[in-house]
Amino acid sequence: MKLINKKICMGKDIGIHGNMFGGILMAWIDESAAAFATEYCCTPNMVTLRVGELFFKKPIKVGNHIRIYGDVSHLGNTSITLNIETRKYNLYSGEDTVVCTTSITFVRIDDDGNPTPIGETVRNRHQKQLEESLAN
Repeated sequence: MKLINKKICMGKDIGIHGNMFGGILMAWIDESAAAFATEYCCTPNMVTLRVGELFFKKPIKVGNHIRIYGDVSHLGNTSITLNIETRKYNLYSGEDTVVCTTSITFVRIDDDGNPTPIGETVRNRHQKQLEESLAN
């Protein structure tokens, strides 16, 4: 998976139980994944279509360094689906602990908000990357 964003959990991000509020983490994931999808598809015209089940595995506390990783699981005609892992990073040991996983799908839209095909250049590059990863 590719590192797509880094964040630090601040006091303003904490809910009533002393852990990071899930809605804040969900927003971080959506923003990070959207930036990755728009860059991958070479267009700013991508919108969130669907977020899969978010599985919160471990709590996040104030001061925790968070890293968000993503990779492409599917490239469709008008959409892209990403697998996302959010990890807590330990500055002392350099170890990552997975704290949340999900998948998220974006669709490319035109000026009227209708789905429009992802460019052929993107599709060709994606196919080439798939073939290279299978060869290795």
